[in-house]
Amino acid sequence: MELKLRENCRYAIACPTSMGVRITPEDRMAVPGSSRFYLQATSAETNVLNVASSLGRECLALTKFVKGSPVADFIRAQLRARNIRYEGAEVEQGGPWGFRHQFNIADSGFGLRAPRVWNDRAGEVGRTLSASDFDIPRIFGREGIGILHISGLIAAMSEETTACCLAIAKAAKEYGTLVSFDLNYRATFWKGREEALRQAFHQIASAADILVGNEEDFQLCLGFAGPEAGGEDLSSKIESFKGMVSEVKARYSNAKIFATTLRQVVSANEHLWGALMLADGQWTVEEPRSIPVLDRIGGGDGFTGGVLYGILNGWKPEKCLRFGWASGVLAASSLNDYAEPADEKQIWDIYAGNARVQR
Repeated sequence: MELKLRENCRYAIACPTSMGVRITPEDRMAVPGSSRFYLQATSAETNVLNVASSLGRECLALTKFVKGSPVADFIRAQLRARNIRYEGAEVEQGGPWGFRHQFNIADSGFGLRAPRVWNDRAGEVGRTLSASDFDIPRIFGREGIGILHISGLIAAMSEETTACCLAIAKAAKEYGTLVSFDLNYRATFWKGREEALRQAFHQIASAADILVGNEEDFQLCLGFAGPEAGGEDLSSKIESFKGMVSEVKARYSNAKIFATTLRQVVSANEHLWGALMLADGQWTVEEPRSIPVLDRIGGGDGFTGGVLYGILNGWKPEKCLRFGWASGVLAASSLNDYAEPADEKQIWDIYAGNARVQR
């Protein structure tokens, strides 16, 4: 593969992120009808790190915490349990109406009842994230990072986080760190900032070595024409997706790997899941196949995390894509919104369709 990882890095992958908590009703109940909820710490960016961290690679979350908050303590404990290191300034809450960590309420859906996600991000401390919060020369220079991963969620969250992502991406390039950018479009984050975010995403994408999207991200974030998401017969659109990604490659020539997931929703419990990758001038395609779904949130993060883990290992593109595809399946089979593989074999068994008991 054309990408060259920096050697002797302490951290395999690092990310700027805003941490929060997610609650999901038990037994796939709808939120209004449930009185019991499962609580976890969450962010799209640490979801990506979780594949590598679960498999023994040291990873780092660059974030911010509310001082004295029991929610912040819960988040830190969960990150430690997931083998993810963290650095982040503590900010005074400023009273009951001051700063806090975001709250995510998720209905996993069931059958033809679609999943629903509701975000409560008022006063979110992570929206104040700045590159000046971190010792960049130490983290990127003396300690070293193999891959900096940036998500479109943190990049679009506020004017401050947009500037933070731009500055950290620039620093990564100066220190020889690879940059991964998962576009991760969210309409609610872009509302009223479309032009500014289009320009910022263009700058980050121009610096990226790895560009990842889903069926719509390249169109909505970077303005490319492409096939419509949804509908039926996803396989028939693969050539159209290839054409769109080829146009992305022509514009963002610094990147060496381009990947996108492919998803067709049959029901909340069943998806057709596929992916494609352009690397070293060659296409690799995972044709969509049916997968059972426990909770779809985080499947794309699992895919990206699996692909980055393959890149860390120097695998060929085909192997990276397969591992990413199966890591996305693992995330979709969990109530947590991240993949937490026990070992590499578990991922390869998922890819092979081997669900026989392991004794």
